[in-house]
Amino acid sequence: MSGHQAEQLGAYALGVLDGDEWAAVHAHVEDCPDCRREVGDLREIEERLGEIPPEAFLEGPPPGGDLLLRKTLLQVRAESRGHDRRRRTIWALAAVAATLLAVTGGLYVGRSAGPPEPVAPAVAAGPRAITATDATTGTSMDVTITPAAGWVRLRATVAGVPAGSQCRLFVVARDGSREFAGSWLVGTGATIVDGSALVAPADVTAVQVETYAGQVLATAPI
Repeated sequence: MSGHQAEQLGAYALGVLDGDEWAAVHAHVEDCPDCRREVGDLREIEERLGEIPPEAFLEGPPPGGDLLLRKTLLQVRAESRGHDRRRRTIWALAAVAATLLAVTGGLYVGRSAGPPEPVAPAVAAGPRAITATDATTGTSMDVTITPAAGWVRLRATVAGVPAGSQCRLFVVARDGSREFAGSWLVGTGATIVDGSALVAPADVTAVQVETYAGQVLATAPI
């Protein structure tokens, strides 16, 4: 054997050469430090082939995979009906590509096993309008609830509360907890209050108006 023929070195490292051919390459490798190092590297690289799932060779790489790995795996699949030695050599080349990718940025399988990207909370569909009138206090309220990502916006029109009263707006959650949504000093006539609360839209069960003294003036359930 003369020169450094990568394909034969790959086949030699994989142990798929026959008789005389193996002996010729072996003799060359014994006398060539560069080829000995390359064969050692190829044998180490072959072990990394196990990092690539078998499905990648059968079904091809994922659409968003690295270009080098995609091309290599596609070649492996295309050569799957070829001579066994040639197919094994190409597998060695696939391992080389996998190693290069591991050094420069990681295999796609490594990236796929990484932490998932944050997903924003789902936003429930459209605003909802609720209304209520408390027969005891005479307080009425019309509320529009607009869902956001994990919280809600409110616009409430409150009437029937004596002028000068200090009032607060609360959102009642499914677990019974209440979140403050706004406050105001009552003037004459109806008051429009804009507010928000950190309650997931799907968990809102009611909106309440109460005085600063803690008297609930009206509750509008959903």
